Amino acid sequence: MTISLSENAAKQIQSQLAKRGHGVGLRVGIKKVGCSGFAYTYDYADEIQSGDLVSECNGAKLVIDAESAGFLEGAKLDFVRDGLKQTFKFDNPNVDATCGCGESFSLKDAAATTARA
Repeated sequence: MTISLSENAAKQIQSQLAKRGHGVGLRVGIKKVGCSGFAYTYDYADEIQSGDLVSECNGAKLVIDAESAGFLEGAKLDFVRDGLKQTFKFDNPNVDATCGCGESFSLKDAAATTARA
């Protein structure tokens, strides 16, 4: 599994875990929602569960559930600032299109077929 983290994303994960005082990394995944079909999920990972995959880059860990891993293969997670808005943002080669609001996305045919199974 290959998911990479930008230096900014790694620093943000480390900073938030330090403020929180515990945790092993950032848990990321996808879920079915929105007008285009899927959205990314983000949460703190306090432990690595059975079936989780771990990707470590730039000194920070991403914890990914096995169901989401294939849809994130080859993706890069960044942390971006745009005015007052700060957010994690994926550059994911498995995404076919995003909705107008930018909150949801559709997957390319092969990934979408797997997601529906």
